Amino acid sequence: MHTLFIQIVLIICMILSSLMGAARAQIDLGISVGNQGLEGFYLAAGDYYRVPKKEVIIIKERQIPDEEIPVVLLIARAARVSPEAVIDLRLKGNTWMDITLHFGLGREIFCLPASPTTVYVPVIVDKGPPYGKAHGYYQKKPKKEWSRVVLRDIDVINLVNLKFTSEYYHLSPDEVIRMRQAGHSYPQISRKLREAGKGGAAPEAAAEERVRKGLKKDLPHGHKREMKSIGHKGKGRGRG
Repeated sequence: MHTLFIQIVLIICMILSSLMGAARAQIDLGISVGNQGLEGFYLAAGDYYRVPKKEVIIIKERQIPDEEIPVVLLIARAARVSPEAVIDLRLKGNTWMDITLHFGLGREIFCLPASPTTVYVPVIVDKGPPYGKAHGYYQKKPKKEWSRVVLRDIDVINLVNLKFTSEYYHLSPDEVIRMRQAGHSYPQISRKLREAGKGGAAPEAAAEERVRKGLKKDLPHGHKREMKSIGHKGKGRGRG
């Protein structure tokens, strides 16, 4: 009887181990195959923020919404802490600005320049029934007004994803904004762009491309020569 009991326990342990392995494989498969473009979104975020795929899997397993994964990675990189440290604070109910300030960071980490003198500021547009409040809309405001902008969670999420998507996929922010205003989520945008063969450059290279393609056309003719000093070393005024 004792031997039979041990055998039953061993069989149960083997079944549980097999199920756990299958679950892990399913999660990993979701990253590599997935559906509706989520796998590309996860991999792009990991590539952009230079973190291993397993870190993205950990964040996903801890029930962080898809479009908030880049926020976790950005704050972790800026604060030089692990993504888990950021997630722990988030799961305790802290807002993204609470977490940012907790690590001694400022809202400038979310800032995305629209030109040398302005930044993109997220706004909510009331589109009326049946659509209600629409997110993913932006205004361009002078940098001197940036410190007065109140950033809610949805604002932080939109700004971080706008910056990540435009730089990783070599698009101007305005191009990404138009896709958002057409009703596409950031994972859907990621899927479309990956299918088009875009993405993969390092953040610095992508930022320079964004400046070249996006900002230059927004500037008055007399200011275009200033673009040489944005995002490039050497000649001009540098990165500052």
